[in-house]
Amino acid sequence: MLRQLGLHRFGLRMVAVLAGALLIGGCFESEVPSYRYRLSVEVETPEGLKTGSSVIEVGATVAGAGTVVVNGRTRKSVRGEAVAVDLPDGQTLFALLRSENEIDWAANIMFLLSRKYRGDDGYERTVYAIRRHKGVRELPMVIPVGGGAMRRDGRPMLVTFGDEADPMSVEKVDPLNLAATFGEGVSLKRITVQATDDPVTTGIEERLGWIPGQREGMLDGRRNNTIKAENPLANSLSSYDFSKGLIR
Repeated sequence: MLRQLGLHRFGLRMVAVLAGALLIGGCFESEVPSYRYRLSVEVETPEGLKTGSSVIEVGATVAGAGTVVVNGRTRKSVRGEAVAVDLPDGQTLFALLRSENEIDWAANIMFLLSRKYRGDDGYERTVYAIRRHKGVRELPMVIPVGGGAMRRDGRPMLVTFGDEADPMSVEKVDPLNLAATFGEGVSLKRITVQATDDPVTTGIEERLGWIPGQREGMLDGRRNNTIKAENPLANSLSSYDFSKGLIR
């Protein structure tokens, strides 16, 4: 009898230990409904208005209330690609899946536009709000958060290539002065987002053929960022800034 009682208590302790490990490890996570939005870029040129767009999908898992360390943690994922706008003289403007300061810009922008930035706002409620709002929203340069005490990037980073076959030829584009890169009469009209049910855009690797072979490291071929980089911009960007969740 005592032996059976000891085994029973041991079994209960093991169940408690395993349950605690699962809770701490954040295994009790639930998927939140995904949403899609169309990121559009409009550029004024001497040949008229040029536009490009890309449909991006954002999914997430949220740690449940029973978790210990990671309670409420949200893990976001993105499927989509950068926007390409074809301009005169064979030039192309790319709006990336990141901003200048935020690698995860594409995963966060609709969220920031659709909620007050407070920690107690429900992520799932915000997702439903995003999906219900079908209007076109023009992106500002920055978005005040935390009662205006902080600012987050409102627009994606803009780049172009001297030679699209060479990732090392990437160049940053000033959104306030496109003419400096693309010539007189070229200017950014606006960048917008809009919730949509359209399929995710694909195919950028047909334009930038180096993307499938450069899924590790930076555009300059280095594994990591370094102050010794010949091209600091190419060393700060990766192929994932152009395409996420589409190419393995």
